[in-house]
Amino acid sequence: MKHAQRPEQIDLLPYLGKWLLLASAVAALAGSASALFLFALDWATATRIAQRWLIAQLPLAGFGVGWLYLRFGQRVEAGNNLLIDEIHDPKRVIPLRMAPLVLGGTVLSHLFGASVGREGTAVQMGGALADQFTHLFKLRHEDRRIILMAGISAGFASVFGTPLAGAIFGLEVLAIGRLRYDAILPCMVAAIVADQVGLLWGVHHTRYVIPFIPPLSAWGLAATVIAGMLFGLTGKVFADLTHGLGGWIKQRIGYAPLRPLLGGMVIAAAVYLLGADRYIGLGVPTIVEAFQQPLAPYDFAAKMAFTVASLGSGFKGGEVTPLFYIGATLGNALAPLLGMPLPLLAGIGFVAVFAGAANTPIASTLMAMELFGSEIGVYASIACVVSYLFSGHTGIYRSQRVGHAKHRDTPEGIKLGELPAYRQQALQRTAPPSAQPGEDNARH
Repeated sequence: MKHAQRPEQIDLLPYLGKWLLLASAVAALAGSASALFLFALDWATATRIAQRWLIAQLPLAGFGVGWLYLRFGQRVEAGNNLLIDEIHDPKRVIPLRMAPLVLGGTVLSHLFGASVGREGTAVQMGGALADQFTHLFKLRHEDRRIILMAGISAGFASVFGTPLAGAIFGLEVLAIGRLRYDAILPCMVAAIVADQVGLLWGVHHTRYVIPFIPPLSAWGLAATVIAGMLFGLTGKVFADLTHGLGGWIKQRIGYAPLRPLLGGMVIAAAVYLLGADRYIGLGVPTIVEAFQQPLAPYDFAAKMAFTVASLGSGFKGGEVTPLFYIGATLGNALAPLLGMPLPLLAGIGFVAVFAGAANTPIASTLMAMELFGSEIGVYASIACVVSYLFSGHTGIYRSQRVGHAKHRDTPEGIKLGELPAYRQQALQRTAPPSAQPGEDNARH
């Protein structure tokens, strides 16, 4: 009876205190790890540009990264997908070695010229560091889920300087069409504090400028919808090609370190033969250019090819910054065709291709507003939602679940990686029985 008479807000105070402390501790670790990572990336990028001969060593670097994961990291090789699986179905605490392995593997990939990103590394470090509190405080499964989500939010927010997008990303990335509001406080606190910790360490994030955002008009709305369709299809193609190449290589090359070795040979040869340095590494200077001047209309396709080859063959990093590059340069190419301001469509593409590939339209819209200003919110939200729909039930995270189908009957709870086999089985069940060989012969 005492509890019935006591206001529920009183019972919330211990909950509030617990998650403020835990989320802040996770944020301090994740924000510091992201700062170290970003400084290391800056060094790796500057060194590669100054010492171009390093690109020729990419195959050896790939072999080294592959061997390290084969020897020490088989348990954590699934990366972001492992984090998502552990949140949905908690089994074992993520080994702390995930953090140094993905940090070292990503820095080596960038140093020698692979086309990979950085969000995967920050998210995995944040998740691995956060999960160590499970041991320390003997957390229950439900609390462990929440602290892993807070680690994801902290890593994402601190590596991009977008705390609101990071907070929602940790809630939104787990399942299509469903958010986990039970973790909203820890994710929000972790994202905001981690971003501030990174800034205290001296991290500087790239600023993108859109000088003018026109009022929404009938054609502006139509053009944004058309662009959103193309951005979503691009995100789908990127995800399908990356998974397809990865699966194809694994079927044909059993020894894991040989996969990035051969992939590195192809990438390094292409860079030297085609002079394609602008398509390796993060490509941030090209992204900035996409907001300022017309670029080659094939830039987005070239970046996609180099990134698919890098990730598909086993190099470590992330997909998001390459997706920003692909989206910004595709928007740059579409702007004159759709009669839209070039910086505006570059900015919309920047977030919308990511929204489609990651199935995170809300986080992507918030990211646009944090990076480019609140005035872009209407344009970004339209493009991100349309992109999310048009990317279909696919995505860069194969362990992402279907919480609520987008626009077609799809079983709830199934992983995106399991959908192709499910659909194949459904087709076989509904296909008419084939004629017996004897019946065929009798007809003739």
